[in-house]
Amino acid sequence: MVHGTTFHSGLSRRAFLRYCALLASSLALPPGRAASLASALARKTRPAVIWYALQGCSGCTESLTRADDPDFGALILDQLSLDFHPVLQAAAGEGAEAACRRSLAENRDRYLLVVEGSVPLGAGGAYAACAGQSGLEQLREAAANAAAVLAVGSCATFGGLPAAAPNPTGARGVSELMDMGLIARRPLANLPGCPPLPLAMSATLAHWVAFGGWPELDRLLRPRAFYGETIHDRCPRLPYFLQGLFAERFDDEGARQGWCLFKLGCKGPATRNACASRGWNGATSFPVQSGHPCLGCSEPGFWDGDGFYRPLRGPIPIAGLPSGSTASPPMRHDQEAT
Repeated sequence: MVHGTTFHSGLSRRAFLRYCALLASSLALPPGRAASLASALARKTRPAVIWYALQGCSGCTESLTRADDPDFGALILDQLSLDFHPVLQAAAGEGAEAACRRSLAENRDRYLLVVEGSVPLGAGGAYAACAGQSGLEQLREAAANAAAVLAVGSCATFGGLPAAAPNPTGARGVSELMDMGLIARRPLANLPGCPPLPLAMSATLAHWVAFGGWPELDRLLRPRAFYGETIHDRCPRLPYFLQGLFAERFDDEGARQGWCLFKLGCKGPATRNACASRGWNGATSFPVQSGHPCLGCSEPGFWDGDGFYRPLRGPIPIAGLPSGSTASPPMRHDQEAT
């Protein structure tokens, strides 16, 4: 049971319990686990977090700082001791490096290593280096004594844009480096996306803080709660897909009417993510709702796919149909399939 009236920077008990209920629901935890999640978060000491930003754009950090209800600063930074983060920390240069090394030593086998950005192997690692070390050397050293590793963003999970053909820097994702034996294998969770949803990051972090492990993961080590369904399954434009109503151009009448964007290359049917159900900017919207096809950014190799604006080919699985059932995109008599 959670006692007291305020939590974490003045957060009210009501707001804290509401947040825990949201996390439990978002993580698809069994009924009643919200209370145990709240109790665990309330009594846990803040675990140390080492966050490496390697070959990326810091978009994942930007996304996480936009977590809400409550906001990132009010809860997440109070649940975690963010001992090293090259974007968010106040210290710089030698002071920042000293803080990182001190935390690595003092929290051996207990800290969480978060990796943002891909890891380049080309040119001896010179494409991403800091304090005289390549990204691979930093990651190898930190992973050796980490309790667990969280890869955030498509660059850290699958290589992302840096790994797109011809991949001149030799960029790799964290799981691939573990498979290659280049860094120690540790309990790993992947949160792909360009960037990932803020809630996916904050909820996954909270689960690790509360229970000392990751939520249920799929075969690509993604939390099923956020990557268990496709964008298509929950898309508000799905009824138009089923009726065969498709926008042919971004400026035609179908686009203005909010018809399905399948023929404009939407990758929603092949992309597992919770954008359609969780949304962005306080659940205000997401790309497809705003009029742009899904690019498939949470899937491996999405930059090297069949083109962002080319329609998917083959039958499309539809949630709610019998297991294994698929549907081909229906076309009205006055439309021609591309």
